[in-house]
Amino acid sequence: MKYTRDDIIAMLVEGDDSELFGQADRVRRELVGDELQVRAIIEISNYCRCGCTYCGLRAADTDVPRYRIPEKEIIELARVASEVGFRTIVLQSGEDEYFSGRRVTELVRAIKEETDCAITLSLGEWPEEQFREWYEAGADRYLLKHETMNPDLYARMHPRGQQKTRLQALWALRETGYQVGSGCMVGLPGQTAGDLADDILFCRELEVDMAGFGPFISHPGTPLSGYPNGDKDLSLRVLAAARLVLGVAHLPATTSLVVLDSEYRRKALLSGANVIMPDITPAKYRNLYNIYPGKGEGDDHIDHVRHAFEFAQGVAREVGWRVATHHGHSYRDRFKNVSGR
Repeated sequence: MKYTRDDIIAMLVEGDDSELFGQADRVRRELVGDELQVRAIIEISNYCRCGCTYCGLRAADTDVPRYRIPEKEIIELARVASEVGFRTIVLQSGEDEYFSGRRVTELVRAIKEETDCAITLSLGEWPEEQFREWYEAGADRYLLKHETMNPDLYARMHPRGQQKTRLQALWALRETGYQVGSGCMVGLPGQTAGDLADDILFCRELEVDMAGFGPFISHPGTPLSGYPNGDKDLSLRVLAAARLVLGVAHLPATTSLVVLDSEYRRKALLSGANVIMPDITPAKYRNLYNIYPGKGEGDDHIDHVRHAFEFAQGVAREVGWRVATHHGHSYRDRFKNVSGR
C-alpha cells in the first residue's frame, strides 16, 4: 500500500493505538526480523557553530563547558567497543570546525584498521566534496536529520541555517553512496500532524536507510525554555506510522523518548523500532553533551562500554529478540519490492 499524506495524518490523530502499534510490529517482524540492531555512539565534541533554538550546545551559550575527545582516545574507545561485540560505531558531534576535513578522514581510516565495525558519521552539514572524502576513507553511513519540512518552522528553529542547504546536503549524501539517516523531532512548538506526515513522506522520497523520530525536550538554557516537551504517545504513533510507510528502514527507539520515560524503550521496540544506540562516550565528556536535560548520565568509560553491550543484550531478551551479530547495513537493496509500503 502506498500511504498518502491523509493516511498518515489519520494514523497520528485517529483510530486505535493498539491496532496501529500491532500492525507496525508485524511489519517490522516481516521485513527486518527479531534482531536488535545496536549502534555505539561516541560524542567526540560538543563544540558547535550553529544556533538551533532547541539545542543545549548552541554556539550562543557561552556557559557550556566545551570539550573535544583526543583522537587516540576515540580510536581506543572504538577498539574496545568492537572487542565487546558492537558492530557499528557512530561518531557524533556538533558542527565543529576542528573535527572536519582530514582529522575525520584519518579517524575513519584508523577505526577501520583497528576494528571490524561499520562507521556512521553524524557531524552536521558540510560541502559535498567533504562528504565524498569521508566516504572514500571508509565511512559507511551518515545521519543528518532534516528536522522539519515546514519552511517557516525550520527558519524559527534554525536562525543560522537554511532549509535548502540542509536538504541539498541530504541529497548529496545519497548521491555520494552513503547509507543515509534522517528524521525529525516530535512536538516542536507550532508543529502540526500535517507537518509530521510531510516529514515521514520526505524520508520515503529520500529512501532513507534509517530514520529517527523522537520527542522534543525543552532545554532551560535555550530560547525554547518553558515550552512543553513532545508527547510520548504521539512520538510512538509517528514511529509506528514511519514503519508502515518506510518499510525496511532502520528505526531507533530514540534516547529522547527513553529520557522522558524508560518504559517507552520497550514500547517503541514493539511499535516498529528495531535499533538502540547506547552512548559509550566517557562520563567526563558525556555529561557535557547536554543537548537536552537528562541526556548525559553514565559511569566509567571502559566498564561502561562492556555494560552498554550487556545492557543491549538484556533489552533484546526482554522483547524476545536477539542482538544482531552482523554490521546492520541497509536492508533496502534486499527488499526493494517491499520498502516504502
